[in-house]
Amino acid sequence: MTSMGNTRRMMSVGLIGAALALTLAAPARAGETPTAATDRNAAGWELTPTGTDARFRGLAPVDRRTAWAAGSKGTVLRTTDGGRSWRNVSPPGAGELEFRDVEAFDARGAVVLAIGEGEASRVLRTEDGGATWTESFRNTDPRAFYDCMTFFDRRHGLAMSDPVDGRYRILATRDGGRSWQVLPNAGMPDALPGEAGFAASGQCLVSAGPRDVWLATGGGATARVLHSSDRGLTWTATVTPFPAGDPARGVFGLAFRDRAHGIAVGGDYRKDQPSPQAGAVTGNGGRTWRASATPPPAYRSGVAWLPHSRNAALAVGPTGTDLTTDGGRTWRTVDTGSYDTVDCTPDGSCWAAGEKGRIARLDRH
Repeated sequence: MTSMGNTRRMMSVGLIGAALALTLAAPARAGETPTAATDRNAAGWELTPTGTDARFRGLAPVDRRTAWAAGSKGTVLRTTDGGRSWRNVSPPGAGELEFRDVEAFDARGAVVLAIGEGEASRVLRTEDGGATWTESFRNTDPRAFYDCMTFFDRRHGLAMSDPVDGRYRILATRDGGRSWQVLPNAGMPDALPGEAGFAASGQCLVSAGPRDVWLATGGGATARVLHSSDRGLTWTATVTPFPAGDPARGVFGLAFRDRAHGIAVGGDYRKDQPSPQAGAVTGNGGRTWRASATPPPAYRSGVAWLPHSRNAALAVGPTGTDLTTDGGRTWRTVDTGSYDTVDCTPDGSCWAAGEKGRIARLDRH
């Protein structure tokens, strides 16, 4: 890399780190204004050595030391030292599976979702850090294709499938993923022709609080977000301003910092197609969405609020990372590395993952 390239990277790294440091700063004393840490105390994306070329679209950091990643070729990795080393804890015989989502409870417990038509869609669970795995669900309906998964707490979770008989199918667990049941679809609105979810980042189904959950869609005449406030029994659908009308366009990732404030990212995932409107925000739980005034400049698949921040968030995609400091209204590209998904932890770390074994960590030194 040229010296100019190094300079640009240091500037982008400092900007991300300064925003993260600001969210982590101690509360100001009376009469004082909180300020971000200096550059020497701020950090940016640091690639970690994974030892694999798998593509990781599933990511579940627990804290700044512990994280799980799930990806192609049946690969599951776990770190307990902040990414300095990763242990391959892939389920035996899973080499043909495509893991696109992982939800972790702690350093020992996690649930992974494999996607695909029919029996390719499966859920596996571990309670011993990946030493052993138990298959707790295998889809037997050839019409179903599961995309994403979310948990409200350690016991209650949902997974979603593309429409079956004209409606999205929701799978529910009440025992931490040990068993699953298909929910009745009477409260699910009809899907649009050609509409589906995108298994791009593990963020097409997300939750906030004990009962609220949102589902992102694309491929239809309009790109929509569906919301349920009763753990998936009844839903309402809202049109978003994202590009639509093509199987490659729609909403790809969602993040809610509470049951009201959310950010959506997406666009058109094809490399040769522009994504002029790749971001939107809501302040009323998804009842309405408004386009970002300055959206990310290209397709983005993952998004996450920075820890303890009301306004700062990161969005990632194959062409870079973008930062917002005003709740998603405006975005600025701060890194050009390729990532598919991003997530942050309450204790102040953010993680990103993507193609060619790329997993990175962002933290304040």
